[in-house]
Amino acid sequence: MRKFTGALVAGLLLLLAAACGNSADSGDGGNTTAGGKGTVGIAMPTKSSERWVKDGDNMVQQFKSLGYDTDLQYAEDVVETQVSQVENMITKGVKVLVVAAVDGAALTDVLQQAAGQKIPVIAYDRLLMKTPNVDYYATFDNFQVGVQQAGYIEDKLGLKDGKGPFNIELFAGSPDDNNTVFFFNGAMSVLKPYIDSGKLVVRSKQTKLEQVATLRWDGATAQARMDNLLSANYTSEKIDAVLSPYDGISIGIISALKSVGYGSSGKPLPIITGQDAELASVKSIIAGEQTQTVYKDTRELAKVAASMADAVVQGKKPEVNNTDSYNNGVKTVPSYLLKPVSVDKDNYKQILVDGGYYTEAQLTG
Repeated sequence: MRKFTGALVAGLLLLLAAACGNSADSGDGGNTTAGGKGTVGIAMPTKSSERWVKDGDNMVQQFKSLGYDTDLQYAEDVVETQVSQVENMITKGVKVLVVAAVDGAALTDVLQQAAGQKIPVIAYDRLLMKTPNVDYYATFDNFQVGVQQAGYIEDKLGLKDGKGPFNIELFAGSPDDNNTVFFFNGAMSVLKPYIDSGKLVVRSKQTKLEQVATLRWDGATAQARMDNLLSANYTSEKIDAVLSPYDGISIGIISALKSVGYGSSGKPLPIITGQDAELASVKSIIAGEQTQTVYKDTRELAKVAASMADAVVQGKKPEVNNTDSYNNGVKTVPSYLLKPVSVDKDNYKQILVDGGYYTEAQLTG
């Protein structure tokens, strides 16, 4: 009898331990770990740009610190791939989606699926267009990015002092990225008066956004266009400035310019702007080739996006500082805008090295 009672007690203890173990392992589905808040789906456009890799890594760190797992996917600039990735995230039951779109208007149907599953959506640095199913937008002041690029050209050419005329060519970003409009309009708010007065001359006469856009922000596409501009308009004239919206485009422009002799002592490179403070371009600035870039601290943007997502999951309202600028064609999306910073050879150490974005060894190696 004693043996039977002991066996019974032991059996009950084993059952109790198993029940406790099952409770500890229970979760909300997806990739949730024991005691975690759930999984965040992060859809990024491409790994071919250094900045998007940093964005993804930074967000994973931020969400991990808040107690979330992450499902980070890169679409390599293929719309269909990104649609499939987001669909898979929805199927897995992610708590929230953070999306930097390949094409801002191409995700309407899949975002409707997210809405059907009551999954909130944060647009990350690229506004999601033509859909009601985007809750918040985390980005930088994109109009100000263009103002800083054009303002740099204005300052270095002495346009405010009445100097000129100077030759300039204009480049813009991808036509399927809503940011392109803000960057270009910001730049033209500074440059157009000088173009109209003749202090800046666009010899190609290509001044409209649809004429100067660069599909997928591709450096090779920009290089080919710059080759054509030079051969058609600058066989006897020199070019004094190039408005470039992004570092990858700037690198392509510089390659085209070097191929026809720019960068030599008798034929210096023009002023060339950029954006994102990518490592290759910062090194180019230090070397005296690219002239300027606009630094957008993606560490801070990741913090904003993670904070937004966490608030939405908890049923709270995230902090925003802009409620009227970003209309996606269906709704005005409440947004948080961070401040961009203009960087050149004179201040890169203070901004990028002292700020911990790069080490001196990274920039000189």
